[in-house]
Amino acid sequence: MSYHTYRPERVPQRLDAIVIGSGIGGLAVAACLAKAGKAVLVLERHYVAGGFTHTFKRREYEWDVGVHYIGEVHSQKSVMRRALDYISDNALKWAPMSEVYDKIFFGDESYEFVAGVDNFKTLLKDRFPQEARAIDTYIDLVHQLARSAQGFFMEKALPPLVAKIASPFLTSKFMKLARQTTWEVLSSLTQDKKLIGVLTAQWGDYGLPPRQSSFAIHAMVAKHYFDGGAYPVGGSSSFVKTIAPVIEKAGGKVLVKAEVEKVLVRQGRVVGVRLANGDEILAPIVISDAGVVNTYQRLLPSHLVTEFKLGEKLNRIPASESHICLYMGLKHTAQELGLGQSNYWIYPDYDHDINLERFRKDPMAPLPVTYISFPSAKDPTWQEHHPKTATLEAIGVAPYQWFERWGETEWQKRGDDYKNFKERLSHRLLENVYRYVPQVKDKIDYHELSTPLTTEHFSNYHRGEIYGLEHSPERFRQRWLRPHTPIKNLFLTGQDIVTAGIGGALFGGILTAATVLKRNVMSDIMRHI
Repeated sequence: MSYHTYRPERVPQRLDAIVIGSGIGGLAVAACLAKAGKAVLVLERHYVAGGFTHTFKRREYEWDVGVHYIGEVHSQKSVMRRALDYISDNALKWAPMSEVYDKIFFGDESYEFVAGVDNFKTLLKDRFPQEARAIDTYIDLVHQLARSAQGFFMEKALPPLVAKIASPFLTSKFMKLARQTTWEVLSSLTQDKKLIGVLTAQWGDYGLPPRQSSFAIHAMVAKHYFDGGAYPVGGSSSFVKTIAPVIEKAGGKVLVKAEVEKVLVRQGRVVGVRLANGDEILAPIVISDAGVVNTYQRLLPSHLVTEFKLGEKLNRIPASESHICLYMGLKHTAQELGLGQSNYWIYPDYDHDINLERFRKDPMAPLPVTYISFPSAKDPTWQEHHPKTATLEAIGVAPYQWFERWGETEWQKRGDDYKNFKERLSHRLLENVYRYVPQVKDKIDYHELSTPLTTEHFSNYHRGEIYGLEHSPERFRQRWLRPHTPIKNLFLTGQDIVTAGIGGALFGGILTAATVLKRNVMSDIMRHI
């Protein structure tokens, strides 16, 4: 077992740091500190470690909850791959997906996103021959944004006073594009709304449609998949299975069922944490991977929130979109059913913003997006662990407000009205599954829908969001979203300080490690073999 249930005797006697939360950001910072010889305790409130990289089981089936594909890990020389190799001691392995990693559907029209930027451009130009120049310029802007992001990330690891001076030099190129919405940038290149709809078809990977999202997050996600997608061998639980031993090797531990109630602050300095059961664990450094909202609103003493005006800062940026996910199990193999590895993105038409707004107002409006993933087809070891089975996941957006009236009820005890609402939403998703994956009709043996309340219950996100703070242009203007906090020796990590998703949270962990250690952790990563 790569982690253990909390007991006081399992806490290491010598601790250099405590990390709150075991998502990839928390695991990454803990592993980087462990590589520097630090004993780190990772505390997780859930009974499973891994955050959105964990898996869950029902009967003979197993599903991931947040890892559907990862980009930039195909080459051992890529920064993403080197970082993951570093924090896992090369134990985390990858299975490349098929060349077509995403299939995009707008009603009866479809498009393929293929690995290799030249292949991607060729296919787009075949479909939009009059927009060749716009497509080339778009690809150039994506690469330009990605290059300029290095300075944006670097500035976050600097001490606040130094960062204030260096910020204009390090971030100006990045912010020139980050201040614009995705729609503003793309509509300056082309007036073809179909092309814009296709280029932004992965907006579900960062949670905001083009008229609301910053071009920065769009470009970073788009570039992330230019070389295709890959899936962790053994499923997404392989993250914690391979990273936790690195933490333990340095004298640390990953403990679950260990909910942190408060960060302990004495004389303006962090000294440890108090658990929900009343136990206090002391350490000179505390790092929160619980999200900036949870950290400031729930974990800190209220007088500090007032003193440093942290509530005012949080009010500037709303939470990201919440979601529903239908988990399906089948008593057939992916090969028998002809399930490929490509993800499906399904839309009613090309205007993502209008589709989402219409659905927010009316749950019976056409689903603005349905994302279908086939994890059992992506993992080459699936049949070893789950013989003669296959799984699917269908994901859609769902405003948290729809579920607020059941917010005070207990998980699995929310009543018949909640069950009936879930069933209606399940059928909506199933309609798209049966339309685009018709071979699974009448073959689904088990299905279960998670809602924003499920996410809130297990991940403790206060609005059931999955990407932390929303990735609007305003979010990228917030210079306080960084590892440093106003409280001495309290640090933040994860996707709120950089960007969304596994990659964003991973590099959030690396930045926080660099901040704590006061050294260039990226140079250690790039030297790692």
